[in-house]
Amino acid sequence: MTDLLVRLYDLPPHAPRPTLAERGIAVRRAMAAERHVVLAWIAAQFGPAWRSEAARAFTRPVVTLWIAVADGAVIGFGCYDCTMRGFFGPTGVDSAARGLGVGEALLFATLNDMRAREYGYAIIGGVGPEAFYRRLLDVVAIPGSTPGIYGRMLHSPGDAPPDA
Repeated sequence: MTDLLVRLYDLPPHAPRPTLAERGIAVRRAMAAERHVVLAWIAAQFGPAWRSEAARAFTRPVVTLWIAVADGAVIGFGCYDCTMRGFFGPTGVDSAARGLGVGEALLFATLNDMRAREYGYAIIGGVGPEAFYRRLLDVVAIPGSTPGIYGRMLHSPGDAPPDA
């Protein structure tokens, strides 16, 4: 898995799909008081390693984690400045909500937040669904970025997402 570079000063315009609002899905910044709910959901859906990364988003002066919410429950998340500064991710969407545009909305909410905080570029580290990012953004693969920052990371048996 390689890292991708995104120019934040040149993001394409994006508006969430109208179907998100019609389906009662809202994308917004997580609140510090929701930390326990959001992190428990991330751990249950994607494992303890992603929970550990995402927890860092709640330590920032302004929370750097965005959530998608439907019927009072988390269905997706995206964050930045967690594993390393300037890195987008981790991000994930409940399997039942995939294909609705939730991941796309979270991606653009997060990247636009980074741009508003004066980042010129974002790094998408250890990219899994590269086609997803290439479809939505003008990204550049970073040469020599495999295995990247995760290459020397300690792993436990529970680190892999349940559906990986």
